[in-house]
Amino acid sequence: MQVTIALPPGYQAADVLAFHSRDAEGVAEQVSHGRIRKGVLLDGVAVLLDVTLGEPLARCDVHADGALSDAARAMIDDALLNILGLRIDPAPFLALAADDALLGAVARRSPGLRIVQSASIFEALTWAIIGQQINLPFAIALRRTLIVQAGRQHSSGLWCYPEARHVAALDCADLTGRKFSRSKAETLLRVARLLDAGELSLARDDDIATASAALLAVKGIGPWTVNYALLRGYGYADCSLHGDVAIRAAFQKLLGEHAKPDIARTEALLERYRPHRTMAAAHLWASLSHAD
Repeated sequence: MQVTIALPPGYQAADVLAFHSRDAEGVAEQVSHGRIRKGVLLDGVAVLLDVTLGEPLARCDVHADGALSDAARAMIDDALLNILGLRIDPAPFLALAADDALLGAVARRSPGLRIVQSASIFEALTWAIIGQQINLPFAIALRRTLIVQAGRQHSSGLWCYPEARHVAALDCADLTGRKFSRSKAETLLRVARLLDAGELSLARDDDIATASAALLAVKGIGPWTVNYALLRGYGYADCSLHGDVAIRAAFQKLLGEHAKPDIARTEALLERYRPHRTMAAAHLWASLSHAD
C-alpha cells in the first residue's frame, strides 16, 4: 500500500527529520537523508511507515504485519499529517509577528518552521508525561523503555509505539524497575487504563476545552502536560507553553535579561501572540539555537 501527500511550497524537511532523529538508537524511528521509517501500532496491527520526502510530494510505503481495518487505514492518513508537521499552517503567525519587536526577527530567520506532531495523540500525551521535569536524554531513554515494554516489534525489526491497551496491561513494577519514578509510572498507567476502559477520550474531533478539562481531571496531569499534548498530539494552534523552561530561557535571551521571566510574566508575554501561540513556541525554541 502506498500513500502520497502534497507538501507546501518552502517545506523544510530538515526540521521534520531532526524531530524524528531524537532517539540516536533508532528503536522506533530511523531517519536517513530525506527518509523517515517509523513503527506504529494501528488498531493492534504492527505497521511500518516508510516515508520519502521529495518535492512537491511525500510518498509513504505502508508495510503492515496483518490485515488493516478501515479504522487503521484512517489512522495512516492521520499519522502522516502529524509526523510531517502539516497540521498547523505557519503563515498566520508569520503575518502576526512580522513587525513584532521580540519575535519578528526570529520568525524571519525560519519562515518555513513547522511544529511536528507525534504519530498519535496517545503517543504525544505519554511523551509529555514521561518528559515532565527531567532532561531530554533521560526522557528519550524512558520513552525507549516504554516502547520495548509495551510495544510490538514489526517484521522489519523496528519497534512500534504501543497503544493505550498495551500500556494498560503493564504493572507499575514493569516501569519502576526500569528507572521510571513511581508517580510517572502510575500516571502513565492511570491514563492508559482510563482510555482502555472508555472513560477518557483522545479523539481528534474532541472539543479542545472539553478535552483539556478531562485531562486536567486525571491525577498526575497538569497544565504543562495538557498544553504539550494539545501541541504535539492534537496540533492545536494556540497552546501556551508558559511553564516550559526552554520558552522562559528563550525570552530571557531575547529580552537580554539576567534571569528567566517567571511563569506569570511568560504567560503574559505569550498573550500577544494569541491565537498563534503554538507557532510562537516553535520559534522561541528555535531561537535558542540561533547564533547571536
